[in-house]
Amino acid sequence: MLKGISKYIGPDLLATLHRMGHGDEIVLADAHFPGHSLGPQVLRADGVGVAQLLNGILPLFELDYYAPPLAMMQVGAGDHLDPTVEQDYMQVVRRYAPAASAPERMERQAFYARARGAFAIVITGETRKYGNLILKKGVTPAAD
Repeated sequence: MLKGISKYIGPDLLATLHRMGHGDEIVLADAHFPGHSLGPQVLRADGVGVAQLLNGILPLFELDYYAPPLAMMQVGAGDHLDPTVEQDYMQVVRRYAPAASAPERMERQAFYARARGAFAIVITGETRKYGNLILKKGVTPAAD
């Protein structure tokens, strides 16, 4: 483990975040997400919820401000959306990016298509339905 790095951020995820450039996207997927069949690099964070992972990632990761930086899957016809999922995620997001807008909602197949083009997919232990979140990386501010 490293000082200042969340215990939820393993070495593969840390390296992946470091290699991402501005505009690259990473999917924080729920446990039901078909990440391995979609194509991009897949990392595992089994047993870790998306909000926990966000708390580890966002101190290290600048969200894009040129384009909407967050996306979630919209609820399917006849299905039920648990509003606490987005609320929990946004509570963490706003801690690190207070001006961040709510996630754009995407139709299921459009979300999968976008995930195919992501830099990486992290499959988490999140079990709530529609618990997938795409983050778009922004430009990291210059250090002193």
